Amino acid sequence: MICFQAEPICVLTMEGRASQRKIIHCDCDSFYASVEERDDPSLMGQPLAVGGSPNARGVVATCNYAARNLGVHSAMPMSRALKLIPWLIVVPTNMEKYRAASKAVHEIFKEYTLLIEPLSLDEAFLDVTNSDRLEGSATLIAREIRQKVKERVGITISAGIAPNKFLAKIASDWRKPDGEFTIPPNEVQQFIQNLPVDKIFGVGKVTAEKLKKLNVFTCSDLQVFREPELTAKFGKFGKTLFKLCRGVDERELNVERKRKSLSTERTFPKDLKDIDLCSERLEALIIDLRERLSKLGPAPPIKALTMKIKFSDFTQTTVSRQAQAIDSKIFHELLRKGFSRKNSPIRLLGVGVELKAELNKKSDGRQKLLKW
Repeated sequence: MICFQAEPICVLTMEGRASQRKIIHCDCDSFYASVEERDDPSLMGQPLAVGGSPNARGVVATCNYAARNLGVHSAMPMSRALKLIPWLIVVPTNMEKYRAASKAVHEIFKEYTLLIEPLSLDEAFLDVTNSDRLEGSATLIAREIRQKVKERVGITISAGIAPNKFLAKIASDWRKPDGEFTIPPNEVQQFIQNLPVDKIFGVGKVTAEKLKKLNVFTCSDLQVFREPELTAKFGKFGKTLFKLCRGVDERELNVERKRKSLSTERTFPKDLKDIDLCSERLEALIIDLRERLSKLGPAPPIKALTMKIKFSDFTQTTVSRQAQAIDSKIFHELLRKGFSRKNSPIRLLGVGVELKAELNKKSDGRQKLLKW
């Protein structure tokens, strides 16, 4: 077993400064589904999906591992999931119940640190660098958190422990579900060498394909390139690639919630030629937006609803209306208004919300994180 000890293990980053941070990334395992299994043990071990009704073009919000192993995944249309697994158990979302479970988990986090960056209801970064709990061992803190979540909340949570956010996030996936993995500073270089480049945050299919053409498959392959070479090929992201492929991530924990808006959009394989087809596709987007908004935690105050429309000729328009909640009727009215501006086939639809300024206030008692 590898642990961070009370005395920080120091390694020099490429900037020559000592790395002493202890970051834990905690991620509840198939959160919604786990809460449903907790409340109804008869669901344990059976393929389970949480989300909207297949008769109302619902989508899978999350599913348990039994369903994942058979091909179901988040954001999949529920009708398709049922075709894959006809015996799939479908449970409607219960956000009130999930928020309560999330609050209980976060209360456990606060027993160890107030430097918490919540990413969603079921996921957060914790900085335990200066924690005096369990003699300062980040690994033991993560282990105790996982045990308390299991005992008090009745679900499992996985944890990754590392000197920065990038590595902690990767580590939390390493032994999922219900596992933990530690990357101490003195083992970062060994760990990063064989890490596939598509594990780097921001490397999607397009960038991965470009790297493949350069015969770059692992972080060690990428380390051959100098920073100017990467910026020449990938722009500003080249600088990020240069650092992350060496295990360097200087991002601080964002302990303030500064989100001003939230949106979701979809580009369609074939252009939608009339308003009725657009209306059908709109419902799935609205459901997705509700799910994304719920992951921010306690219901955030909304000040407006927005819609983005991109036509087949790549021109686009945006329409909005003041509102205090997600309203399907308003979105359909915005769709009609936006569509009437051009009356042309549509290749992309997007829906979003603008949030009130209350989310920008600092949380009481939270300190600013020290840099490396």
